[in-house]
Amino acid sequence: MADLLILRVADYLALVNKALAAVPRDVHIEGEIYDHRLTHQKWISFDLKDDDGQAVLKCFMTAWQVTVPLEDGMRVRVTGRPTVSPRFGKFQLNVDTVEPVGEGALKRAYELLKKKLLDEGVFDAARKRTVPRFPSRLGLITSRDAAAYGDFLRVLNNRWGGVEIDFVHVHVQGREAVPEIVEAFARFNRRPEAQRPEALVLVRGGGGLEDLHAFNDERVVRAVFQARVPVIVGVGHERDESLCDYAADVRASTPSNAAERAVPSREQVRFELEAMGEHRERRVRETLDDTRRRLDAVLETMGFALERQRRAFDVAAQRFRERADAWLPSVRERFAAAQRLLSSFDPAKILERGYAIVRAGGRVVRDAAALDAGETVHVQLAHGSFDADVRKGTREAGQQALI
Repeated sequence: MADLLILRVADYLALVNKALAAVPRDVHIEGEIYDHRLTHQKWISFDLKDDDGQAVLKCFMTAWQVTVPLEDGMRVRVTGRPTVSPRFGKFQLNVDTVEPVGEGALKRAYELLKKKLLDEGVFDAARKRTVPRFPSRLGLITSRDAAAYGDFLRVLNNRWGGVEIDFVHVHVQGREAVPEIVEAFARFNRRPEAQRPEALVLVRGGGGLEDLHAFNDERVVRAVFQARVPVIVGVGHERDESLCDYAADVRASTPSNAAERAVPSREQVRFELEAMGEHRERRVRETLDDTRRRLDAVLETMGFALERQRRAFDVAAQRFRERADAWLPSVRERFAAAQRLLSSFDPAKILERGYAIVRAGGRVVRDAAALDAGETVHVQLAHGSFDADVRKGTREAGQQALI
């Protein structure tokens, strides 16, 4: 009897898995999801079935690998590594990638992811930033082979020149699109603040949900949301919309419209400058007119005040004249009386009545006792004067000084 090859279960399963490792991993398997389960918020398992339900493939993956929400009935395309679980002895596919297939599945995945991101606040208008009105440098993320690239640059240069474009080429469709777009945003984020563009622009042409799938991928949407500078997204035609549009700071309807939203129009700026000049000129004229009216009003008010003062002065002058006519004669009479009184005290008048002024040593003599015998005095009369020597003087009553 030939020697039997006897293996332990684990060894046999390892042998089978080794054989399964030869199966190409780039094979895409398409089917519908059934019995979708999420365990401990970490592990996802589901059955992938054909349309007739005759064939079933057990699938397993980690939650962090999922880029679109999954649910039963959704048609998807998966890639992965086929294995036999040593623990359960079941054949399964360890999924590497999963993506919806078909218009219905893509639309459903779109709606599920949109609700999830909306609940997280990724689309909140309050967090959206303003793009500078006159940017000097823009970052452009798109494919150099796409019509959107040429349309954006043409419209940009026609509207406003002198803007530096920091271009990053990426695929905008296919398997390479998502990782390349995410890396492009990460590259700009890694730059020092002084070296970053003032805004980023993400554009591509129109298409169906499958063509725009990269722009509805959660990783790309979060890259737009987490950009460190404002982001303008112009994806598809006017009727197209993507989740990146909602996450962007500025949503443009087309790549050409993205250029229109990124820079102003020369004609519009010229019109605004002319309007500003006319507005300023009008305001200056209005200010001058208002100042002139105020000045006229002040001058008119001053004229009225001066006229009132002139009239008041005329009234006061008239009253003064009237009162002066009444009291001037009295003043003249009082003045004449004062003159007469003063005249009565005039020494010359007194001398006219026969009196004399005696001086000794330059002083007026009022007391005879102040004179000494033999002292010379000066006698002032009404008409002329003379000097005399004192013989004797006395202050006794009835006696007079002898000169």
